Amino acid sequence: MKFSNHAFVNQVLIYTLVMICFTGSIGLGTVWMRHQISLSANATKVIDAKIAELDRRLNETKATLEAEQDPVLLKQRNVRWHLGLLPPTAEQIVRLPFDPVMRLAAKHNRGLFNNDGVAPVTVSLRVADLAQ
Repeated sequence: MKFSNHAFVNQVLIYTLVMICFTGSIGLGTVWMRHQISLSANATKVIDAKIAELDRRLNETKATLEAEQDPVLLKQRNVRWHLGLLPPTAEQIVRLPFDPVMRLAAKHNRGLFNNDGVAPVTVSLRVADLAQ
């Protein structure tokens, strides 16, 4: 059985076209992936800039609050505005034997962990029978 050169050329041409399409799709996929990476990088830059701006504003607000809580400034305002405020006496000061932040967190989360000894609430459900 004799093979013709024409059939061999057709096979080579088909394989060449398949390889060109395959490498073209890989190239197109690579370009698309690089574009998606670029979009993600730009979105990350925008979010980082927003976070930096919020941190800056938070630091400015914190600095303003600390400046406003200065005892010297508060005394000056008390005199200037004739408020008549006096420093607290020793009886008015209450020292807490625990961390107030942790106390508030425990109070807020008491219902989540049920550590206060209260029995959990039981709920009864009635299921409708659809077979009727």
